[in-house]
Amino acid sequence: MKIQKKKFRNAIFLVTDERACPIYNPGDELKVEQLSLTVTGYKPVCLFLSEAISQITTSKENFAGYSKFGGQKSRFDCGGCDAGLIRFEFKKEKEYATLQMKLLTEAEERRKRQHLNKFFGVLRGLDMFEALDDDALSDLTVLLDLKSFPIDKVIIKKGDPGTHLYIVLQGKVAVMASDGSRIAEIGVGEVFGEMSLLSGEPVSSSIYTISPTQVALLSMKNFKHVLRKYPLLQLFLLRMLVDRAQKMTLKSGNIASGMTGELEEVAPVDLFQLINSSQKSGTIELNLDTGKAMVFFVDGEIVHARYLDHRDNEAVFALLSVKKGHFSFAKGLPNEVKSRDPIGGFMGMMMEGLQRIDEEGE
Repeated sequence: MKIQKKKFRNAIFLVTDERACPIYNPGDELKVEQLSLTVTGYKPVCLFLSEAISQITTSKENFAGYSKFGGQKSRFDCGGCDAGLIRFEFKKEKEYATLQMKLLTEAEERRKRQHLNKFFGVLRGLDMFEALDDDALSDLTVLLDLKSFPIDKVIIKKGDPGTHLYIVLQGKVAVMASDGSRIAEIGVGEVFGEMSLLSGEPVSSSIYTISPTQVALLSMKNFKHVLRKYPLLQLFLLRMLVDRAQKMTLKSGNIASGMTGELEEVAPVDLFQLINSSQKSGTIELNLDTGKAMVFFVDGEIVHARYLDHRDNEAVFALLSVKKGHFSFAKGLPNEVKSRDPIGGFMGMMMEGLQRIDEEGE
């Protein structure tokens, strides 16, 4: 018995409505051509949607609804999933099948023009989007929404699910610690909310305004779409995340293996105190203009240090006055220093070193 193959007919559909769909937006085109289904904007093809369109384009009853012979069936849906649902309609080659779709398209065009007028010039001046050409930036701009917040307003709350990426256009916001203290500030041209979108975890810190603030919002769905379409933004965000995570970790009083930074931002005395207070064991390596230095900690106490011809206490005293250079912290210690005793009381050593610096200054 010969099995009859399905015949897929070419067609173009337009998404007209979405109910919490994690992938598609109204206005997206769904194109069936030469046994393949593609979606505008390089979006992934949902299997529920693929199955629904497969049935539509192989059914004579459904296909009659948008063929040249006319018919009734022209509106469809994807069948839905746990995440959401979309509705779509057949798009004729020269005009839309319904007045509703024509009005939808006109409304989308107006929205695009309004967004371009509001945001394009502002976004063009931000470092984040410097790598995007004007066409790509225009595509991104139409996905944004604008919102204003008064001073002392909580924008996102710790523990809430991440829903948007926020771009600060005017004003300033602060990252709040659990005890209510201010960990960091985020100003014009910077973003927040991206960590929970990337990780899928709840928001780790509350963020509130410290001046009247205007932000551009990018939904989770559009954020993921933008990252897929523009890999350059992925690189920018990753660099920014690493830099911000390290600064916030240092300011919050924690340090982790692999942490790096500049002594212009974190003075040696603060760096050493940070490791002492957190009772970390590991090695700080400092790359300075004058040479390399090493400081070894066991449970927060300095057991050995070397810098140029200096060793132990004298090396620490010399390093406290250094203002420029790069540092890195890593877990693990050479075997020869693991069993050493502390070279002195930590706080007493810091105070003596700082006193020496004051005397030299005088």
